[in-house]
Amino acid sequence: MRNSALRVVWTIRARLLTAATADDGMSTAEYAIGTIAAAAFGAVLYSVVTGDSIVSGLTEIIDKALDTAV
Repeated sequence: MRNSALRVVWTIRARLLTAATADDGMSTAEYAIGTIAAAAFGAVLYSVVTGDSIVSGLTEIIDKALDTAV
């Protein structure tokens, strides 16, 4: 009787440890957070690049490069 009670206790302990350390679904959550972060970074980058100062600065650089005599 004592051995069967110990076996039950150890089985329950093993199941609790497995449940506590299992990380099923973590990769899906990490991918979702990464996707949201990438989309947010893309939105910020788009707003910066399409701003007037960046467009005029890039236009000046391209104009200088095209007007250079070789």
